[in-house]
Amino acid sequence: MINKIALVGGTHGNETSGIQLIHNWQSEGFSDEQSSRFSSLDISLTIANPDALSANVRFVEEDLNRQFTLEALEKNSAAKEAKLAKQLNQQFGPKGDSATDLVIDIHNTTSNMGATLIILEADDFHVQLARFVKHHMPEANILLEDEKPYLEHGYLCTTGKRGVMIEVGAQPQGVLREDVYLLTQTMAEVILDFCQAYNTDSLEQYPECEVFRLGENIKFPLNAEGKRTAMIHHSLQDNDFAPLIPGAPVFRSFDGKDIEWQEAQETYPHFINEAAYHKLDVAFATATRIML
Repeated sequence: MINKIALVGGTHGNETSGIQLIHNWQSEGFSDEQSSRFSSLDISLTIANPDALSANVRFVEEDLNRQFTLEALEKNSAAKEAKLAKQLNQQFGPKGDSATDLVIDIHNTTSNMGATLIILEADDFHVQLARFVKHHMPEANILLEDEKPYLEHGYLCTTGKRGVMIEVGAQPQGVLREDVYLLTQTMAEVILDFCQAYNTDSLEQYPECEVFRLGENIKFPLNAEGKRTAMIHHSLQDNDFAPLIPGAPVFRSFDGKDIEWQEAQETYPHFINEAAYHKLDVAFATATRIML
């Protein structure tokens, strides 16, 4: 049974769709129709980082969504988000022996990723979830980040027995767009619909669906002083999850030259030009396309 579910917004304080959705459901409650749809579910609603929300920033001192490794939770860091992570781990977890069946953490991206469901495992539960979401929301993308075991991730959602993330864009930081908000609400409701069907043994069998498996982060070209020498090429910008083939331009150098994709295989870039990764000089992440 997937009974106890935590819906979380505001893990990053300037990603407003999840924050607004949580606020709306906290103030207005679920409609009668929604309450009937989700009748088997015990749903809690949480704003994870209210200080970052008040300041309209991603985080105050450290990225909250990287604080939830078992090692980090054991440390006595003085950083605000590290302390907050311990509180949230007690609220939802504790990690590895959690009292919460599923944590759904809602995010926005400045990249043109549409409505993306991020799963961290490819077991039967998550494969069924991916197929259900893709069937009921065909425009959705499914991103699989299983490059490490579930408990080794530092994400807030891993405080639950199971955890997933909703990532929707493109939306500027600190801004609320209606289309992005509605995609966020729809995906949250579809995931809850899946949990309801899972609990009541009413899941249908859906066909395999397209899934993008995370590869690696690609950095901007840098000079010897660590300064960027190029920007995302216009033909790549906003083309998240579209195939990037060998020889296609990836960057445009500041002296006007194209820098091409040199790998032998095509890839599926995402988080293209994500503003939150600016300080890390990450240009985009790669992925392979698989069927699950």
